[in-house]
Amino acid sequence: MSETIICVEGLGKRYRVGERPPYFALRDHLSNALKAPLNWMGFRASTEANGRPSHIWALRDASFEVRRGEVLGVVGSNGAGKSTLLKILARVTKPTEGWAEISGRLGSLLEVGTGFHPELTGRENVFLSGAILGMSKSEIVRRFDEIVAFAEVEQFVDTPLKHFSSGMQLRLAFAVAAHLDPEVLLLDEVLAVGDAAFQKKCLGKMGSVARQGRTILFVSHNMRAIMQLCQTSLWIDGGKIVQRGDTRKVVLAYLEARQSRRFDGIISDEMHLNATGEILFRCVRLLDATGESKRTVFFGESLRIFIEFEVCRTIEDVRIAVAIEQLGGTMVSVFHNTDQPHGELFSGRPGDYCIELYASLALMPGGYSIHLAAKPAPGSWGTQSPSWDWVQRALDFHVEEFNAEGQAVLPTGGVVRPQARWTIERVRTRVETGVIDK
Repeated sequence: MSETIICVEGLGKRYRVGERPPYFALRDHLSNALKAPLNWMGFRASTEANGRPSHIWALRDASFEVRRGEVLGVVGSNGAGKSTLLKILARVTKPTEGWAEISGRLGSLLEVGTGFHPELTGRENVFLSGAILGMSKSEIVRRFDEIVAFAEVEQFVDTPLKHFSSGMQLRLAFAVAAHLDPEVLLLDEVLAVGDAAFQKKCLGKMGSVARQGRTILFVSHNMRAIMQLCQTSLWIDGGKIVQRGDTRKVVLAYLEARQSRRFDGIISDEMHLNATGEILFRCVRLLDATGESKRTVFFGESLRIFIEFEVCRTIEDVRIAVAIEQLGGTMVSVFHNTDQPHGELFSGRPGDYCIELYASLALMPGGYSIHLAAKPAPGSWGTQSPSWDWVQRALDFHVEEFNAEGQAVLPTGGVVRPQARWTIERVRTRVETGVIDK
C-alpha cells in the first residue's frame, strides 16, 4: 500500500462577516475590561446587534488522507469551501481548528498569474513568477524554452507583459505553473484559461504530470476534466465533506444534487444565452404515454420531448436543435428539425408554438440534460454561427436502472445500448470436414 503524503484531521476555518470592527486604543480596552470583565476574559456574544451571526465557517471538520501518486479532485458549488481548503494546505492562511500535514515538496497554483508584473517582459515574468511559485533559478533556466514553447509566445517573450493580450498572459502564467516539479501540487481552477485548443493542451499536460506519479489536488468546475484526470474525488458543500470516493460516483452524486431544480422544465429569463429577441424557448418537458410530465425514464424507453417557444418577430429559415448530454459532459446526440426526410426549416409569424419530438435512444442508467438552440440557417449545433436563442440544461432527467418490466440493467459501461440481434451457432471445423489432416 502506498504511503500517506497528505493527512488532514478536523480542519476548520472561521471568518468574521460584516463590517470591520472599529479601532480601539489601549485606554479603550482597559476601560471596557473594567466595565465588562466577562467580555475582557473572552466571553463575547456570537451574534451582532441585529441578531445575525458575526462569524461563518468556510470549512468545518474536514478529515481525509491522500496517498502518494493519487490525483484527488475536489468538487462543489461556489462558496462551498474548496479554495479555503487549498489555501490552508498551501499555508496561505491558518486554520481555526484542526491540522494538516504534508510530506514532501509542495507547489501550488491558487490563482493563474501569481507574481506577474505588467511592466516586466515575458522573460522577466517567467523568472519572477517561477521564483514566487517555488522554483529555483537553475530550474527556471533549464525549463525556460519549454515554458515559452508551451505558452506559444516565443515571438513576444521580450515584450513587456502589458502589451500581451489577456489570453497570452493566461497561457504564459499557466505554462510556468505547469512546469513546477513538486511532489505535491495544489491546483485551483487553473484549466479555465485560454481557448478550447489551449485548454485541451493544458489537460494533456496535467495528465502527463499525473502519470509521473505526482500527488495532485485539483479543484475545478469542469466536471469533464475532473473525471478525466482524477481517480478519486471529494465533494464539499457548506464547508463540510459530503462524499469521498470513486470520481464517477462522486461527480454524478454532486451533479444530480444540483440538478433537482431543473426538473420543472420552466425556462426563466436568466437561462437564455445570446437571445436576440426573435424567438424564445419557454418550456421543455418529458411526457409519458398519457401526455403527463415525468422526471424519470425506464431503460430502453423512447423519449417524448415537448417544447414550447414564442416567436416575437416574424422569422424565416430557423434550424431548431435539441441536444442530449450525459451529466459529466459527454454529448450523447443532437437532433435538428431538418433531420427527418423532407424536413424543413421553420418559419413563423409572432405567436406561441410547440414541438413534439420522439427519439429512440437506449440510454444507459444515469443522469442526463436537455439543451435547446435556435439558429438561422445554415447554422447547426456546434457551429460558430450566431444563435437566436440558446438554453443550456433546460431540463434534467434520470434513466432508471431497470426497464418498464422491472428487469435490472447489467452495468456494462458506455452511454447507449442499442438493440442488436445475435446469432451463435457451432460450425464444423476444417479438421472435421477432412480438409486438413488431424
